[in-house]
Amino acid sequence: MSALPASSREWHLVARPHGWPVPADFALRETPVAEPAEGRILVRNLHFSVDPYMRGRMNDVKSYAPPFKLDHPMGGGAVGEVVASNAEGFAVGDHVLHGLGWREYADVPAQQATRVDPDLAPLSAYLGVLGMTGLTAYAGLFEVASFKEGDAVFVSGAAGAVGSQVGQMARIKGASRVIGSAGSDEKVKWLVEELGFDAAFNYKDGPVKDQLREAAPDGIDVYFDNVGGDHLEAAISSLKVHGRATICGMIAQYNDTEPVPGPRNMVQIIGKRLRLQGVLVGDHYDLQERFVQEVGGWLASGELKHRETFVEGIENGVDAFLGLLRGDNTGKMIVSV
Repeated sequence: MSALPASSREWHLVARPHGWPVPADFALRETPVAEPAEGRILVRNLHFSVDPYMRGRMNDVKSYAPPFKLDHPMGGGAVGEVVASNAEGFAVGDHVLHGLGWREYADVPAQQATRVDPDLAPLSAYLGVLGMTGLTAYAGLFEVASFKEGDAVFVSGAAGAVGSQVGQMARIKGASRVIGSAGSDEKVKWLVEELGFDAAFNYKDGPVKDQLREAAPDGIDVYFDNVGGDHLEAAISSLKVHGRATICGMIAQYNDTEPVPGPRNMVQIIGKRLRLQGVLVGDHYDLQERFVQEVGGWLASGELKHRETFVEGIENGVDAFLGLLRGDNTGKMIVSV
């Protein structure tokens, strides 16, 4: 066994952000590395994920995921190579997916690690298209929104990791029309020309409500919400009777310090008998096998495309996260350690 490094760098949350996070809320610290105890493995992280939901975990509020502790390493999806093992079923050289990102070396309980195959797909794919974000898209569209062939689908944040998958999955499964919104002309072009969206618009170009009506004059059956705010209000206006909305994220509101007014047209939910339902990926791990099989097939055939935005170096981890909140990424934002 090769000698282990003496120390590992890891990102700690040192202050709870008020509004937009700033670099001073975080610190990159060194901690000693030791041989793993019984039932544990030591993993050299190769890539870790930064995701919008992490902003909520920086607040000290009760939520579906516990808040990050101050002066402790943050967590999140990561893939890496086992460099020391004291657990049955894991050998040095194995590649694993686990939840202790934001650090160079992770001491992981074996039951919280999943072996992944780098020959099936690049390791980074297990953080995105074949990982939590892909399963979120899959479950949110097919299970929560009860998508069926012929539905017209609108996706906000459509150039992000989840949104870009939702739109393509709807297209592959026979949507009558797929519309996306994004924050730059370059992203809009990518959605239409590369991913096969029927229409897309830059939400900065004018009121979302007007642009959506123009893109979907006959209305929509399904709305997949990654943004909230004016997008949700616009979607309620465009949804047909018995329309369904999956509420996945509201990135437009994550850094607000004051309560945000809700959509002003919620009375339409009654007349149109709309269904709005939240999605959390943790409720849908029973779909994992079917998801990997089906999406793996679409990836292999080239029907489903995915893009990743890589930021190199653990020292740039916080910059990557802040960039994600600004919308600097196309597809999945990943930090390569």
